Amino acid sequence: MWWQEPWVWVVAAAVMGGAEMLLPGFFLLGFAAGALLVAGLLWLGWLGGSLPALILVMTVAAIAVWLIARKLAGVRAGQTRIWDHDINEN
Repeated sequence: MWWQEPWVWVVAAAVMGGAEMLLPGFFLLGFAAGALLVAGLLWLGWLGGSLPALILVMTVAAIAVWLIARKLAGVRAGQTRIWDHDINEN
């Protein structure tokens, strides 16, 4: 089937990576990395062609990448903005 081909997953990763540039939050970045991981595992022959297994691997990788990206680029503790004046005050 088509989902057993590594190039399909590489194309999906490229599309999601391109869409990530338009959307905030590192949401699609994880799915793009997961799709690349699935493509690599399919190419090496380490992952079978079962669609539920492929989706599970992609999802676990996406969650891991999202958590890592959130930790590295997310809001840090103590990064709260404190307003000391109002822009409407003279």
